[in-house]
Amino acid sequence: MLDDADRKIIARLQADARTPMAELGQAAGLSTSAAHDRVRRLTERGVIRGMTLRVDPAAIGRGVLGFVFVALGGPAVEAAFVEMLKADPAVLECHHVTGDWSYLLKVRVADIAGLEALLGRLKATGALVRSHSMIALSSPKDDGAPSPFPDMPLSDLPPEVTP
Repeated sequence: MLDDADRKIIARLQADARTPMAELGQAAGLSTSAAHDRVRRLTERGVIRGMTLRVDPAAIGRGVLGFVFVALGGPAVEAAFVEMLKADPAVLECHHVTGDWSYLLKVRVADIAGLEALLGRLKATGALVRSHSMIALSSPKDDGAPSPFPDMPLSDLPPEVTP
C-alpha cells in the first residue's frame, strides 16, 4: 500500500525523473536519505519499474500516431504474432482486449506510408483475419502515466508534487 509520502515521490518522479533526492525528500516531508530509501523500496516492490526519457516523436521522425485493432485467426497463431509485435519498433503498446478484436495496438510511424508498411507486416504474418486503423489528429492529454493520486483531480494535487 502506498502512503502519502510515496505518492508525492512518485508524482515528482513522473513529472521529472531527474529530480534530486533532496527535492524528493522536501516534497514528501522526508530527509534526503529517507527519500532515497523510499525510492529504493518502491523499486524493489515493482511500483517503480524504471525511469524513462520522453522524446518529441516528430523530432525523431515518428510524427504519426495510430491505433490499430486486430483480430487474429485463433490461439494457435497468437504467441508468434505477439512476439513479432514486441520486436517491431513501430508498435509502442499492445493490449489484449475484449469484444470483437483480439488486440489494440498503439503505433508511431513517420508517415502514412509507414503505417501502410506496418499493416503489410501484420498481414504478412498470416495470423491477421482483419484490422481497423485510426490516426490521431491530436493528443490533448498524453502524459502516459497513471496518477499516484487516483481519486484527486489534477487541479487539486498538492503543490509540492509538481515541479
